[in-house]
Amino acid sequence: MNHSDQNTEEMNFDDMRPYHDSEVRDVLDKMKQHPLFGKLSKYLWPEMGAEELSGKTNKIGNVKDFQVEFMHPAIRTIVARSSDGLTYSGIENLDKHESYLYIANHRDILLDSAILQILLVENDFETSEITFGNNLMDAGFITDLGKLNRMFTVQREGTSRELYNISKRLSAYIRQAIVKKKVSVWIAQRSGRTKDGNDITQTGLLKMLNISGNGDFSESFSQLRIVPLTISYEYEPCDDIKIKEKYLSSMHIQYKKAPDEDINSIIAGVVNHKGRIHLAFGKPILGSDLKFENNTTENDKTKELTRLIDQQIYRDYKLWPVNYIAADLSENSTRYGSEYSQIEKDKFLNYVNNKITNMDGEYEVLFNLFINLYAYPVKNKSTYS
Repeated sequence: MNHSDQNTEEMNFDDMRPYHDSEVRDVLDKMKQHPLFGKLSKYLWPEMGAEELSGKTNKIGNVKDFQVEFMHPAIRTIVARSSDGLTYSGIENLDKHESYLYIANHRDILLDSAILQILLVENDFETSEITFGNNLMDAGFITDLGKLNRMFTVQREGTSRELYNISKRLSAYIRQAIVKKKVSVWIAQRSGRTKDGNDITQTGLLKMLNISGNGDFSESFSQLRIVPLTISYEYEPCDDIKIKEKYLSSMHIQYKKAPDEDINSIIAGVVNHKGRIHLAFGKPILGSDLKFENNTTENDKTKELTRLIDQQIYRDYKLWPVNYIAADLSENSTRYGSEYSQIEKDKFLNYVNNKITNMDGEYEVLFNLFINLYAYPVKNKSTYS
């Protein structure tokens, strides 16, 4: 047993892990009593009456049952109501008998990982565990719902010493899930959603993942079987909220979140219309992709792995007419004119103007931030085409 294995086995993950099958019944019985359960049920399972809902809940015996019987139809309902359809590609890159670390671009707090789960279920794959910031997990109903849905908590605050220990535990937990439990894990490529359309994998994330490795960079990351995951929404979830945050920081005003802002963003992401949605599964990054010269520094290896992940995310991004329109507007050109019609351009400009009308700030600055949010994926993709 190597040093990192020993540490992992000594660690207790009870305060962060999802619920075990044996805990499901008690948690569900408690959740049913919560006033939010009735409210959510009407929205998520509109076709189920109270009696059917109660009967179905009583039959749930494990996490998988809950995901298949409740969460799968709920997310499908959300997709049907708030989008113009969901497509996907690349699932043939994966093996049903393997566990993976899905490193994903991050556009919506809840739906990015939720959409992955419905596609896994529909293609007969095991669902994955999901990282979730502790800022979104109060100690009540939302946490119970999350942990029933295989979410595990990531602590976000602390002194630098505490944050290092948090990273160490998180790294050990993820490696144990993938290598020993043979369960896949979803994690965002960065903390917080992309606010400017520029999807960049943070090197800090890869450094965190490597803490639990055995010292050999290539072996450590081959074990995790990273799959870059790219979600492309035609209309960016919560684009106005993201632009507001970006605008304030561009004016050097410190952005302070309101107490309920994260929950409101989750609700807005679920309810707001997103147009078409595409999820692309990349190719697993394995040992053969991670061969380095003997004198390559750890930092350079990390940068190269970051580049490999970003390269797949940029290539796999599904560009919609709005992205090409924004790219042309940002360059004041018609380079991508064949990718959209005048009607689509007018519709997009109308959409942006309507959003800006309801915001405080200088019109031109806000307009440019909006355009960049939609244009960045085109710029990124063109660097790798």
